[in-house]
Amino acid sequence: MNTILNLNSITALNREQFYQLCINNPELQLERNSQGELIIMSPVGGESGEKEANLITDINNWNRQKKLGKVFSSSTIFSLPNGGDRSPDVAWVSLAKWEKLTEKEREGFPPICPDFVIELRSKTDRLKPLQEKMQEYLDSGLQLGWLINPQDKTVEIYSPNQSVEVLKMPINLSGENILPDLNINLDY
Repeated sequence: MNTILNLNSITALNREQFYQLCINNPELQLERNSQGELIIMSPVGGESGEKEANLITDINNWNRQKKLGKVFSSSTIFSLPNGGDRSPDVAWVSLAKWEKLTEKEREGFPPICPDFVIELRSKTDRLKPLQEKMQEYLDSGLQLGWLINPQDKTVEIYSPNQSVEVLKMPINLSGENILPDLNINLDY
């Protein structure tokens, strides 16, 4: 389970301070939501780590063929336009969006929202905070997101201006027009 620290009575961390906090404490996995709350992320176990690695591999293999963008792991923090600093389990950014960033922006926490994200619910994750995180991505410009929930054997599909679509596993997921020709079979 992740721990949320509300530091508002002490300080409000701006982006630069959050970045320095992360650099100074590399052993911690930290995020910051759009309300400015600091989130200490729990490590995942072997089962979740293996599933996450498989998803990254699937997206990266597709991307190597298509050469349409950049793939990022859960260690990458994105400074979202709505104020949060988040690290999805898997992220993909189109080349057009990536190439607009300066070298300095690429080296730090990129100040963009990925076009596509995957969040994989581990056994210690509560569902509601993950759903709120997915909404935060949507509010920041996400084009397509998958919240994969092996415990309930469901996948929630997030797209702009659409209701969340909940599908049962096993399922074949499509990258739609965001990641053309991407198809991933999930049978968790």
